[in-house]
Amino acid sequence: MQSPEASTAAPPTQVHLALAALADEVVGTLARLFAYVGALALFAILALAALGRLPDLRDDAPADKPGWSVADRSHPAFALSRLDSSEKTASYIILRHPEGGRRDVMRWAREADRPVAELEIYREGGEFDVARPATADLAVQMGLGATTTLEQAGLIDTKFGPVALFRPTGTDKGTPSCLGYLKRSEEPALQISGFSCQGDTLPAQRAAIACTLNQLTLLASGNEPKLAELFARAELKRRGCEPRDSSDWLLGAANAQLRGAL
Repeated sequence: MQSPEASTAAPPTQVHLALAALADEVVGTLARLFAYVGALALFAILALAALGRLPDLRDDAPADKPGWSVADRSHPAFALSRLDSSEKTASYIILRHPEGGRRDVMRWAREADRPVAELEIYREGGEFDVARPATADLAVQMGLGATTTLEQAGLIDTKFGPVALFRPTGTDKGTPSCLGYLKRSEEPALQISGFSCQGDTLPAQRAAIACTLNQLTLLASGNEPKLAELFARAELKRRGCEPRDSSDWLLGAANAQLRGAL
């Protein structure tokens, strides 16, 4: 006869199978857990690597092109006698552009450094934008905004030929305002521009600008023979400064239509 203990005990084979199944389940769960954690770690490593490369990617992005900078070691290429005894030359600044352009800028000021006149000789380089209106830069020179529109204020005769005059659009004839001027040369690629606040009347202002340009001389042309030739031809047409009440140097009326190149 079989004892009660023997009848209630499970066969050894079934216990072993149950334990083996439990062990397999635990191992499988741990394996999946390790795989999940490993995947998370891999994503974290990739993310950190990508973040670490961001500065390098930004360095590879195109940087802003360098613009104009002051050329302290360059020597003045032009000279101009003083406008009158009450004014002084405030500065002579030379600006250079990496694409070859050069600007020689002369400024005059009265008391409290209030600008009274400016003369700029711009030798164009690869940076010159033919689509940009020349009067936009002239407005900035005059201390106005780049969007300020200028109207023609006639022509004056100088040793460089006719020079166009400009003033802010809508300026009353009786209201004192500075006059801007602009002269372009195709060969050599040169632009002479500036402004003058000299004179209490419009004829006096025009005479002051004509006198200023007639006094402009070249000190050194460097390796630009065409620049030297331009000034040599201009010197043959040089004249003394006309009295400010003279009208010989005027070409047309105050608002004459401009013809030809500036």
